[in-house]
Order: sequence, then C-alpha cells, then structure tokens
Amino acid sequence: MNKVISRTGRSALAVGLLSAASVAFAGPQCTTADRAEWQDEAAFQEKLKAEGYEIKVFKVTDGNCYEIYGWDKDRRKVEIYFDPVSGNAVKTEID
Repeated sequence: MNKVISRTGRSALAVGLLSAASVAFAGPQCTTADRAEWQDEAAFQEKLKAEGYEIKVFKVTDGNCYEIYGWDKDRRKVEIYFDPVSGNAVKTEID
C-alpha cells in the first residue's frame, strides 16, 4: 500500500511542478481589446522594419501580443512582445 501512495504522491508532485513551470514560461498578457482595435499585422511589421528591425519570426501569442524574434538596428538578437493596440513594447529580451 505504501508503494501506491508513494507513486501517487510523486505523480501529483510532478504534475504540480510541470504546471508551475508552464506558468513561469508563459508570455505576458498584452491586451484584452477586441481584435478590431488591433493594428494591422502587416503594417505593424513594416513599421518595425522602417525602425531598423529585422524580423525572423512574427506571431500572435496566447496573451494577445504581437511577438517578434529577430534583430534590432544594432544587430542585437531580440525577442519582443508588443501591445497590438498601442504598439508599445510590453516585454523585451535582448541577447
């Protein structure tokens, strides 16, 4: 009986740790605005390119952000989450 409880306890612990890890790696929540209020994706990307960004990947996240992976005007590798309504950066990671 102890082996069953022990296995069950370990399984519950593993599930809990995995759940906490997925929350820790989740991106930010950028907006709750209706998509009709968002900036056009293509126009937004063109604006970033005009500012000197080179976009490798552009996507819409589960947190309602425009996210880019690429390089800034100084050729630094970046990952940036933008509010698709205001266009402001919400979270920036630079390597």
